[in-house]
Amino acid sequence: MTSRDVTRPICIIGLGLIGGSLLRDLAAHGHAVYGFNRSTSGTRKATKEGFEVSNDLVETLRRAEADGALIVLAVPMPAVAGLLDALAEHAPSCGFTDVVSVKAEVYALVKERGMEDRYVGGHPMAGTAESGWSASRAGLFRRAAWVITFDHAVDTEGEVPQEWIELWTDVVRMIIITGAEAIPARVDRHDAAVARISHLPHILAETLAVVGDNGGALAQSLAAGSFRDATRVASTEPELVRAMCETNAPALLTALDEALELLQDARASLASETSDLSELVDAGYRSRVRFDAREGNRSESVSPVKISSRPVLRLHPGGEGWVNQLIQAESLGGRIEVF
Repeated sequence: MTSRDVTRPICIIGLGLIGGSLLRDLAAHGHAVYGFNRSTSGTRKATKEGFEVSNDLVETLRRAEADGALIVLAVPMPAVAGLLDALAEHAPSCGFTDVVSVKAEVYALVKERGMEDRYVGGHPMAGTAESGWSASRAGLFRRAAWVITFDHAVDTEGEVPQEWIELWTDVVRMIIITGAEAIPARVDRHDAAVARISHLPHILAETLAVVGDNGGALAQSLAAGSFRDATRVASTEPELVRAMCETNAPALLTALDEALELLQDARASLASETSDLSELVDAGYRSRVRFDAREGNRSESVSPVKISSRPVLRLHPGGEGWVNQLIQAESLGGRIEVF
């Protein structure tokens, strides 16, 4: 075992797109990993591919408890509360993380049960509109941002339990194994950010899909790349979209109000005698250019390999000033490495 290895087996609860892809990556790395899948057909397919998968939740959690495993909750938000209760009963000493797209609501459920010493929040910014084990694939998270929360370290005001630090470090190492980049963020800041760049796009995609469909057969026949790209996430399972957007309503409302104000201004301009969309179009163009520059997508680049432009911060978990370093990385949208 090296200093970069996770120090315990990993048990994944829920083997859809995210959980299944994580299972594949960890197994390919040679790390001890197994999981639970509610779907009998998904379990059968995963087992046939050579993975250790069960559809018995209690048995899986008891195995995790015996192994001292790191448990990953890879389920939709509505299933989290029930799984936390199951963890409390059947895996009471295991540390755990999650991949849910909202963090404040999950953290609130964790604190209600007094489980914050065992929890580190996570959220990989990766995926497709598909779901289920069959949609999972190795390499899904490569170069993706994967948020890791650190509210508990802030809340304890410097008296951070060593066991929690070790758990937090293992979650970082798990993220790095997948090829993703660990981005620290507190739960409220995470939710405010994803409302803008993940949840609002779902609302807009659904809206554009309806407006396009209302145009009838001709509009559908003429639809090309811009419509297809802008509505891609509208093909996501409706229950998943509702789960992420409705549980992040306060932050999403702020982003939606901002978008509606821009659209209202655009409408007012179009309704005037001298239509002028230059303010919105120019601002949107500049914003996209800044995004492309940060992501390393500049058109002049000829390299086939996308080099991360996120600033990197190396830190020693539990060392002097490490929580302040995390806050600094959060403000920069930077990635972290641990030693």
